[in-house]
Amino acid sequence: MKDRVRANWSDAILVCAKCSKKLDGGFGDKGRQPLAKALRKHLGTGKGRKGRLGIVEVKCLGVCPRGAVTVINGREPGVWQLVPGGTDLDDVADALGLGTQEGGD
Repeated sequence: MKDRVRANWSDAILVCAKCSKKLDGGFGDKGRQPLAKALRKHLGTGKGRKGRLGIVEVKCLGVCPRGAVTVINGREPGVWQLVPGGTDLDDVADALGLGTQEGGD
């Protein structure tokens, strides 16, 4: 395959959109944001492929935990995190191996 597009991402984080929808928010300052949106804001990832980190919502990962969202860091595809609603975003970043990255709140 010859066609390629470069991205500046250091990690690709996959967040289950179905889990997020079932939680109806649960993250961020007021607990109203979906996990993907709250993490993007908290870590200051930048936009699209030019950002330093990719946080992508995917359809369904098939785990469907109650009161939590399934999340995968592409660097560790064998480790799936179940993030309960309301979890501190610094703790989420640490669990995903991202640490508290520059640009976060």
